Amino acid sequence: MFEYIYNHYDVPGFFRIFGYVSFRATLAGLTSMIITFLIGSKTIQWLKKLKFGETIREDGPKSHQSKAGTPTMGGIMILFSLVISCILFGNFNNVHFNLLLICTVLLGLIGFLDDYTKVVIKNKNGLKARTKMILTIIVASIFIYFYYKYTPKEVYRNNGISYQITSLFIPFYKYPLITMPLFIAILLWYFAILGTIHGVNLTDGLDGLAIGTVSIVTVTLGALAYLTGTPKVADYLNIAYVENAHEISVFLSALAGAGIGFLWYNAPPALVFMGDTGSLALGGALGMTIIILKKEILFLILGGIFVIEALSVIIQVTSFKMTGKRVFKMAPIHHHFELMGWPETRVVIRFWLIGIILSLIAISTLRLQ
Repeated sequence: MFEYIYNHYDVPGFFRIFGYVSFRATLAGLTSMIITFLIGSKTIQWLKKLKFGETIREDGPKSHQSKAGTPTMGGIMILFSLVISCILFGNFNNVHFNLLLICTVLLGLIGFLDDYTKVVIKNKNGLKARTKMILTIIVASIFIYFYYKYTPKEVYRNNGISYQITSLFIPFYKYPLITMPLFIAILLWYFAILGTIHGVNLTDGLDGLAIGTVSIVTVTLGALAYLTGTPKVADYLNIAYVENAHEISVFLSALAGAGIGFLWYNAPPALVFMGDTGSLALGGALGMTIIILKKEILFLILGGIFVIEALSVIIQVTSFKMTGKRVFKMAPIHHHFELMGWPETRVVIRFWLIGIILSLIAISTLRLQ
């Protein structure tokens, strides 16, 4: 809104500051964080009044049974703050910004339906797995269609990196590794979106674990988006320049701010859970962002926590089906450490620290290529 007012109306000179992406990104993050702080307590009371309490899986750690009844669907706090902040400080002339915001909200609605089915209709399994998968694939398809339609098919830089929309980049190597056939690229994009959704959803098993890790990754992606969308900086760092990608940093800053605000209420012991309303939206937002920024492979480092969580489930299931034995005490892997005797807070904080280390490694690749 402020960016639109600045560019379309005769306003006082000080309004020109809203023309700077860095300023709007900072305000977007602060605003969404403050909104989440302010609405948190009343939202939790409202969820309690509606009896939207979490159902704890019976085969989980016994210590988690005390969390039964804790309000869930807290992801609506994140989405509300995100939308308001983006309306205030976003640039709606940017197709990628619009795509991210719309598809993130759509994924949040799918998550809300799943949570509603669990806590109101009392179907502890939520939406059928096939139904949820179909709905998420539809949203992913909407994103991929419009992303491909409105993104330049080829970028040529005299003093930087030239590439095509289907080019694949890897860490520590500045040039595209390969230019994929379109159908392979589309499969990769589907995998990026659905994989991050799955990874974040699995990570959301301990108080503060998912939202803390997502916030770390989101802040890092916000910095990468700003660098990627600034031509001279992108050319200097030998990274692929994506036109106007710096506007995405406003969205990511708003998302990180909302996440940090939510962490205030989700930190151990949690007063509210995000539910699938939050995890589907957050995971999808990360997956779509790495596609736009051409960071699909780098995310294996940056989002290493989500990768490890997902792999632990795959390994556990595969091992049990093939040998009848379990590799971990329980999957996802954060439960394994709980059953080893680690307090929940220790698991969460150590995973956060690993997330920070992985983010620093991801950033360091920019100067090692």
